[in-house]
Amino acid sequence: MKKVLNKLRRKKQPEQQGRITTDTLAEHRERILAGGRRFKYPVQYQRHKLVINAIIIGIGTLILLTALLWWQLYLVQNTSDLMYRITRVLPVPVASIEGQQVRYSDYLLKYRGAMHYLVERERLNVSTDDGRRQSDFVKDRELRDVVADAYAAKLAKEKNVTVSDVEVEELLKQQLEQDGISQDSYNATIMDYYGWSPSEYREIIKKKLLRQKVGYAIDERAEQTSKTVGDRIKAGQTDLKALSTTVTSEGSQVTYGALGWLPKTNNDGGLTAAASKLSAGQVSGVIRPTTGDGYYYLKVLEVNETQVNYEYIQIPLSVFNEQLRGIEESNRAQYFITRPDIKVTNPQQQQQQ
Repeated sequence: MKKVLNKLRRKKQPEQQGRITTDTLAEHRERILAGGRRFKYPVQYQRHKLVINAIIIGIGTLILLTALLWWQLYLVQNTSDLMYRITRVLPVPVASIEGQQVRYSDYLLKYRGAMHYLVERERLNVSTDDGRRQSDFVKDRELRDVVADAYAAKLAKEKNVTVSDVEVEELLKQQLEQDGISQDSYNATIMDYYGWSPSEYREIIKKKLLRQKVGYAIDERAEQTSKTVGDRIKAGQTDLKALSTTVTSEGSQVTYGALGWLPKTNNDGGLTAAASKLSAGQVSGVIRPTTGDGYYYLKVLEVNETQVNYEYIQIPLSVFNEQLRGIEESNRAQYFITRPDIKVTNPQQQQQQ
């Protein structure tokens, strides 16, 4: 029995492989590679299939996210901080005017700033009927405002008009000096009132300055009237009220005004600051205030250490608003979101406060 068991054990022992020599190396390598091929080809096939599936899933996800974004922006009109941040990265339009795209982020920046002021400072409850009416008014106003900015940018390219960062900083410096506060305090005030960061506020100021410069650049009628008024003042006609009457009777548009005593720190775009540098009876040269509403000539009536009393002639700018109104009336401005049904009869209501 013992001999039978030993014989069986000898049969179960694996066949001993020969030694690997130079002559058998190629054969041995081929045997090893052949054993691995049965694992290689199925993996290649599966990897190819995984790549195709990943591409399909990626495209489907992109389409779904695009549809969701379109629904949130153009149907729901989501104005949340998330949507604002997304539109800052993705240049999606909210409107267009004569081929010039209006970025959705520009609209949300101004709308959110105006609503931040109403909610945080005026305690507006947007869930009430009055709150919704005010929100609709702000929405329509800011939408018109960014369309006007885009139209100004289009004209600026045609007229080669630009605004440098130096000009922006100079205007901000004037505001700081006029208000008598530091840059940090000014930034904190802007954030508190409108929720704008310093860079966002500079962006708004830059667009405002560009629109003003375009308004002056395209209004040849106002420029010619300003030259006429300036020439007559140089010729000795220093009675501004009588001069305004004469120029108006000749068909030009001018406005005369006198506001009485004003503090020298009055914030009016630099008019009072310019008048404060004159002596009583002196008439200024032409002034283009930072309000961008036209050409001014000032005559100081009285002045003391803290106040100044002056009269003025204004030659208003009108061509830009006229062109913009014509584009609106001829439906050459396209809006990609539904606008509230609000009538804006005063062009000044379109300006950013």
